[in-house]
Amino acid sequence: MEIITGTTDFYIKEETAAAIGKFDGIHIGHRRLLQEILDEKEKGKKACVFTFDPPPTSFFRKTKEKVLTTKEEKRNIFSFMGVDILIEYPLNTETAATPPAEFVTEILCNRMNAEFVAAGADLSFGAGGAGDAALLKSMAAECGMEVRIIDKVKRNGMEVSSTLVREAVEQGNMVWAEELLGMPYIVEGAVLHGNRIGRTLGMPTVNLIPDEEKLLPPCGVYYSGVQMEGKFYKGISNVGYKPTIRENEKALGVETYLYDYAGDAYGKEITVSLYEFKRPEQKFADLAALKSQVQSDITAGASYRR
Repeated sequence: MEIITGTTDFYIKEETAAAIGKFDGIHIGHRRLLQEILDEKEKGKKACVFTFDPPPTSFFRKTKEKVLTTKEEKRNIFSFMGVDILIEYPLNTETAATPPAEFVTEILCNRMNAEFVAAGADLSFGAGGAGDAALLKSMAAECGMEVRIIDKVKRNGMEVSSTLVREAVEQGNMVWAEELLGMPYIVEGAVLHGNRIGRTLGMPTVNLIPDEEKLLPPCGVYYSGVQMEGKFYKGISNVGYKPTIRENEKALGVETYLYDYAGDAYGKEITVSLYEFKRPEQKFADLAALKSQVQSDITAGASYRR
């Protein structure tokens, strides 16, 4: 997948089928939209995703909102789905002031060479968010492109949105989050050295501390699975605070016991899928009590079925 990032100066010579959106979480509503451009890819167009960097919410609110998918996770998901080109368009004071009509003619038509555009019904773009689905459709003929507006997907009578997914994750309801996402909620990163307590207990684990912008569910133990170097391992994970390199500082991380793995994973990139909440985080009187509970968790995880 080609990634165009950090620049407004680009030109795509091939005809594209473009999807526009924020794509935080890449939930089933997003997937419905993305399927439109993937269908057009079968007709010879390049499947192209246009999104902003940083996300509009972070830029306009001037706050670092936790994200459901980090930039790297998002890239990996798009690539896996079959997207050909990802545009991470710089969002700054100048680009945010782009008139909506200019966004359509200059960016979509001229730079992206879009012959087909798919977007959600709640689309907004251009200065002040004044551009919407109606404007995009009204300019379609002028630019020689087909526009398809995708209605909201519903589950349990509710419109699927990043906000709904966020609420599920914040509540630790990973089963509901998976239904909304169309895939398990994932956390990606490189395996770091931990405090080696698991090894001391005879139950070695892999540790990762995700980007600080990543939204994690409540601290506790979760049934999980891990992808590493093209292989899948069943696991059970603890989301909690881990000491960092800096003295007296801690970071929220994910520590996972892998079933049927006996190697050195340090430095390897892994993807942890959090399937279901098992129990909340708790303090133990001593290492013996901790070991007993961890052994109980591992036993329960071994018989867990999805």
